Amino acid sequence: MTALYIIRPLRGENAREITTWRYDPPFNMYDLAPEHIQGLLDPEFRYHQVLDSGGNLIGYCCFGLDAQVPGGDYRLLEPEVLDLGVGLKPSCTGMGHGAFFVQAVLDYGALTYQPQVFRATIAGFNQRSLKTFLNLGFKIKSSFIRELVDNQFFQLERLVKEDKDG
Repeated sequence: MTALYIIRPLRGENAREITTWRYDPPFNMYDLAPEHIQGLLDPEFRYHQVLDSGGNLIGYCCFGLDAQVPGGDYRLLEPEVLDLGVGLKPSCTGMGHGAFFVQAVLDYGALTYQPQVFRATIAGFNQRSLKTFLNLGFKIKSSFIRELVDNQFFQLERLVKEDKDG
């Protein structure tokens, strides 16, 4: 089964909708508030809306600085390494959409920014996301504890031109 996603820069009405999404604990760490709208729309943070083939908002992604989590090792940066972050609409989580969603974001990021390596930083409790990225060829490169939120985070990387045969 393949899914078609449309990825475009994030627009105001969809940024407002994203700030209303509420996740169950411990995923509520990803809840955003209305005061985050300005950051979501700041072109420097490169937030994009992810729409399904019917034009419905199902998630978002960002590239670069805002995909980084304070405390991680980000010495290698663009153009070689592209940090990415993803967020799937709460009603779409846990339904098997993750791999198609993340692959669409990777394809878009590769075409748009042309990095050599993708990097994602994922909270340790988020086993669904970790599994999705690992299944897409990412490897854990390091981990760290973010003191402020007392959570472990893993930094994963994958070559953009990943050999599908291993």
